[in-house]
Amino acid sequence: MIEPISLTDPAAVRELLAVQRAAYRIEAELIGFDGIPGLRDTEASLAACGETFYGRYESGALAGAISFKTDAGTIDIHRLVVHPAQFRKGIGESLLRHALALYAGRAERFLVATGAANLPALRLYRKLGFAESRVFEPVPGLRIAELERRGGEPDAFDR
Repeated sequence: MIEPISLTDPAAVRELLAVQRAAYRIEAELIGFDGIPGLRDTEASLAACGETFYGRYESGALAGAISFKTDAGTIDIHRLVVHPAQFRKGIGESLLRHALALYAGRAERFLVATGAANLPALRLYRKLGFAESRVFEPVPGLRIAELERRGGEPDAFDR
Protein backbone atom coordinates (compact mmCIF):
# COMPACT_ATOMS: atom_id res chain seq x y z
CA MET A 1 0.00 0.00 0.00
CA ILE A 2 1.30 3.48 -0.92
CA GLU A 3 0.36 6.36 1.33
CA PRO A 4 1.65 9.79 2.35
CA ILE A 5 4.36 9.94 5.01
CA SER A 6 3.89 12.66 7.61
CA LEU A 7 7.11 14.45 8.46
CA THR A 8 5.46 15.71 11.65
CA ASP A 9 5.26 12.14 13.01
CA PRO A 10 8.58 11.36 14.77
CA ALA A 11 8.13 7.58 14.44
CA ALA A 12 7.46 7.89 10.69
CA VAL A 13 10.54 10.10 10.26
CA ARG A 14 12.72 7.60 12.18
CA GLU A 15 11.48 4.73 10.01
CA LEU A 16 11.99 6.77 6.83
CA LEU A 17 15.51 7.75 7.88
CA ALA A 18 16.44 4.12 8.56
CA VAL A 19 15.24 3.03 5.10
CA GLN A 20 16.94 6.00 3.45
CA ARG A 21 20.29 5.30 5.10
CA ALA A 22 20.18 1.60 4.22
CA ALA A 23 19.35 2.41 0.58
CA TYR A 24 21.95 5.16 0.22
CA ARG A 25 24.69 2.96 1.70
CA ILE A 26 24.10 0.58 -1.22
CA GLU A 27 24.07 3.44 -3.74
CA ALA A 28 27.30 4.78 -2.24
CA GLU A 29 28.94 1.42 -2.93
CA LEU A 30 27.52 1.32 -6.48
CA ILE A 31 28.78 4.76 -7.43
CA GLY A 32 31.97 4.73 -5.36
CA PHE A 33 31.09 7.87 -3.39
CA ASP A 34 30.18 7.90 0.29
CA GLY A 35 29.31 11.60 0.47
CA ILE A 36 25.67 11.21 -0.59
CA PRO A 37 23.82 13.96 1.31
CA GLY A 38 21.05 11.58 2.41
CA LEU A 39 23.59 9.59 4.41
CA ARG A 40 24.17 12.66 6.58
CA ASP A 41 20.50 13.43 7.19
CA THR A 42 19.22 13.51 10.74
CA GLU A 43 15.63 13.18 11.90
CA ALA A 44 15.52 16.97 12.22
CA SER A 45 16.95 17.68 8.76
CA LEU A 46 14.66 15.13 7.13
CA ALA A 47 11.59 16.53 8.91
CA ALA A 48 12.52 20.05 7.74
CA CYS A 49 13.40 19.20 4.10
CA GLY A 50 10.17 20.60 2.62
CA GLU A 51 9.60 17.61 0.35
CA THR A 52 6.38 15.64 -0.12
CA PHE A 53 6.85 11.96 0.74
CA TYR A 54 4.94 8.82 -0.13
CA GLY A 55 5.83 5.42 1.24
CA ARG A 56 5.08 1.87 0.26
CA TYR A 57 4.39 -0.42 3.17
CA GLU A 58 4.75 -4.19 3.21
CA SER A 59 3.45 -6.11 6.24
CA GLY A 60 3.14 -2.82 8.13
CA ALA A 61 6.76 -1.78 7.60
CA LEU A 62 8.11 0.92 5.29
CA ALA A 63 9.64 -0.82 2.27
CA GLY A 64 10.47 2.28 0.24
CA ALA A 65 9.71 5.96 -0.25
CA ILE A 66 9.68 8.66 -2.88
CA SER A 67 9.87 12.41 -2.33
CA PHE A 68 9.54 15.42 -4.56
CA LYS A 69 9.02 19.15 -4.69
CA THR A 70 6.76 20.94 -7.13
CA ASP A 71 7.50 24.26 -8.78
CA ALA A 72 5.60 25.88 -11.64
CA GLY A 73 4.68 22.67 -13.44
CA THR A 74 7.92 20.84 -12.66
CA ILE A 75 7.98 17.83 -10.37
CA ASP A 76 11.52 17.45 -9.05
CA ILE A 77 12.01 13.99 -7.57
CA HIS A 78 14.49 14.30 -4.72
CA ARG A 79 14.59 10.77 -3.30
CA LEU A 80 13.58 7.29 -4.34
CA VAL A 81 14.76 4.83 -1.72
CA VAL A 82 14.03 1.15 -1.18
CA HIS A 83 15.16 -0.90 1.78
CA PRO A 84 17.78 -3.40 0.54
CA ALA A 85 15.71 -6.31 1.88
CA GLN A 86 12.99 -5.21 -0.57
CA PHE A 87 15.19 -4.84 -3.68
CA ARG A 88 14.00 -6.42 -6.94
CA LYS A 89 10.37 -6.59 -5.84
CA GLY A 90 9.05 -3.64 -7.86
CA ILE A 91 8.86 -1.28 -4.87
CA GLY A 92 10.80 1.55 -6.52
CA GLU A 93 8.87 1.20 -9.76
CA SER A 94 5.52 1.28 -7.95
CA LEU A 95 6.53 4.43 -6.07
CA LEU A 96 7.71 6.16 -9.24
CA ARG A 97 4.54 5.16 -11.09
CA HIS A 98 2.52 6.56 -8.20
CA ALA A 99 4.28 9.94 -8.36
CA LEU A 100 3.86 10.10 -12.14
CA ALA A 101 0.16 9.23 -11.86
CA LEU A 102 -0.41 11.89 -9.19
CA TYR A 103 0.58 14.59 -11.66
CA ALA A 104 -0.48 13.00 -14.96
CA GLY A 105 -1.79 15.71 -17.26
CA ARG A 106 -0.86 18.48 -14.81
CA ALA A 107 2.94 18.51 -14.75
CA GLU A 108 4.96 19.94 -17.62
CA ARG A 109 7.97 17.84 -16.70
CA PHE A 110 9.48 15.50 -14.14
CA LEU A 111 13.14 15.73 -13.13
CA VAL A 112 15.35 13.29 -11.26
CA ALA A 113 19.08 12.92 -10.65
CA THR A 114 21.08 9.86 -9.65
CA GLY A 115 24.64 8.64 -9.68
CA ALA A 116 25.67 8.03 -13.29
CA ALA A 117 27.02 4.62 -12.20
CA ASN A 118 23.73 3.61 -10.54
CA LEU A 119 22.65 1.36 -13.39
CA PRO A 120 19.57 -0.14 -11.67
CA ALA A 121 18.16 3.36 -11.06
CA LEU A 122 18.96 4.50 -14.60
CA ARG A 123 17.22 1.41 -16.04
CA LEU A 124 14.11 2.13 -13.97
CA TYR A 125 13.93 5.79 -14.98
CA ARG A 126 14.43 4.98 -18.66
CA LYS A 127 11.80 2.24 -18.49
CA LEU A 128 9.29 4.81 -17.26
CA GLY A 129 9.98 7.36 -19.97
CA PHE A 130 12.83 9.43 -18.56
CA ALA A 131 15.76 10.44 -20.78
CA GLU A 132 19.15 11.75 -19.72
CA SER A 133 19.35 15.50 -20.13
CA ARG A 134 22.90 15.90 -18.85
CA VAL A 135 25.70 14.30 -16.87
CA PHE A 136 27.78 16.51 -14.61
CA GLU A 137 30.46 16.24 -11.94
CA PRO A 138 29.51 18.35 -8.88
CA VAL A 139 32.62 17.21 -7.02
CA PRO A 140 35.70 15.44 -8.38
CA GLY A 141 35.00 11.76 -8.92
CA LEU A 142 31.20 11.96 -8.66
CA ARG A 143 29.25 11.85 -11.91
CA ILE A 144 25.53 12.63 -11.66
CA ALA A 145 23.01 11.86 -14.39
CA GLU A 146 20.05 14.21 -14.60
CA LEU A 147 17.00 12.77 -16.32
CA GLU A 148 13.80 14.39 -17.54
CA ARG A 149 10.39 13.19 -18.56
CA ARG A 150 8.01 15.53 -20.30
CA GLY A 151 4.60 15.69 -18.66
CA GLY A 152 2.83 15.91 -22.00
CA GLU A 153 4.48 12.81 -23.44
CA PRO A 154 2.50 9.59 -23.83
CA ASP A 155 2.34 7.66 -20.59
CA ALA A 156 5.08 5.12 -21.24
CA PHE A 157 4.61 3.85 -17.71
CA ASP A 158 1.11 2.60 -18.52
CA ARG A 159 2.23 0.29 -21.30
